[in-house]
Amino acid sequence: MKIFLSLSLLFLSLSFGFSQKKKVASLQKEVSRILEKQIAEKKIPGAVIAIKKGDKWLMKKAFGYAQVKDSETHWMAQPEKTSTEHLYDMASLTKVIGTTTAIMLLVDNNQLSVDDPVGKYLEAFNTGEKKDIRIRHLLTHTAGLITWYPLYYKCKNKQETYQLIDELPLATGVGESRNYSDLGFILLAEIVEKISGLSFEAFLESRIFKPLSMENTMFRPLDKSEKYKIAATSHGNPYEHRMVRDSTLGFTRPEIDPNSWNGWRNYTLKGEVNDGNAWYANEGISGAAGLFSTIDDAQKLVDMLRNKGMANGKQFISEKTVDLFLTRDKYKNGLGWMMDPTNSFMKNAPARTFGHTGFTGTSIAVIPETNISIILLINRQNVGLQPSQAYYNPNSIREEIFNAVMDWNKSYTK
Repeated sequence: MKIFLSLSLLFLSLSFGFSQKKKVASLQKEVSRILEKQIAEKKIPGAVIAIKKGDKWLMKKAFGYAQVKDSETHWMAQPEKTSTEHLYDMASLTKVIGTTTAIMLLVDNNQLSVDDPVGKYLEAFNTGEKKDIRIRHLLTHTAGLITWYPLYYKCKNKQETYQLIDELPLATGVGESRNYSDLGFILLAEIVEKISGLSFEAFLESRIFKPLSMENTMFRPLDKSEKYKIAATSHGNPYEHRMVRDSTLGFTRPEIDPNSWNGWRNYTLKGEVNDGNAWYANEGISGAAGLFSTIDDAQKLVDMLRNKGMANGKQFISEKTVDLFLTRDKYKNGLGWMMDPTNSFMKNAPARTFGHTGFTGTSIAVIPETNISIILLINRQNVGLQPSQAYYNPNSIREEIFNAVMDWNKSYTK
């Protein structure tokens, strides 16, 4: 009888394992279908995806191409295939991979509180309404700062940029509403420098990337080595060129003459950050954009957060600090991280789900309830502008993949 029971349990175990493998294979097939369809229709050049549940990889795969348009914006006869080793312009994922994590470390070391007034560190914020702005407001885009400003019309380095942001008036009242703004994260980088005595780049490298073994995460990769494989983004900055001139996109500043500056790049960007403010006004290094990374390195940062601050067997950031930053506010967002389940990349997600997106096509979604993460790196801009003069919106891809993963998890737990 004991032998029979043992054999029965073994059979059930093997059957369960086989069943789960089939379900994982089905998920991989569905995600592949979604991405391959978009690539075949020339909506995106390619993509790299990583899906992980706990310590197990459900999928890590590269699709399509790292570059499809040549220097004259023609489709290449032999486009460069992408891979899991390619560096991608992370765009606004810089805000969470770099800047938010840096602030978390300073909080964890009692060098800063999220409720500190910004004026404690930046003198220009000790006057008028600005004296009410807290670090928390910068992290949550509720400081009332101008949503976007072409800093490069007036600045050519970070010191000039910091000074200009200091001088710009507020657009709304402090704490009144959430208005996504890169300017707050540029200021957070300055605050990191003020407190640490290090350049922002040096702080991230020494305090985050090296300890987490993120060897392929950096600003300005072309300065580091020629060995890197890098996915191409846009040909110059045509969308920002339009933003300065087209008031329907929301930017109107009487003091900016669109023709007063003409430093626009006129070549395909490959290893230079796409974001104009990061490149032209901050020399490629900014708290809002500028980082390049690989799928594996991004996963290391995400795994640390999924494991409540643990990394490589050590407490990298305390669980208390991780919880502080990943608690939803009244605008349904955390500190630095997005937590609003109306976002396409985490649509109808369970409570405590967090993530972020980047303009180049990158995104991260983490679902603590199921211990699943989804990292998607797309270089959508290399296809070029659509007839509407906007880039293809990858939100439908993000949503489809997120739904496929959530549906798989439901069947996995049955």
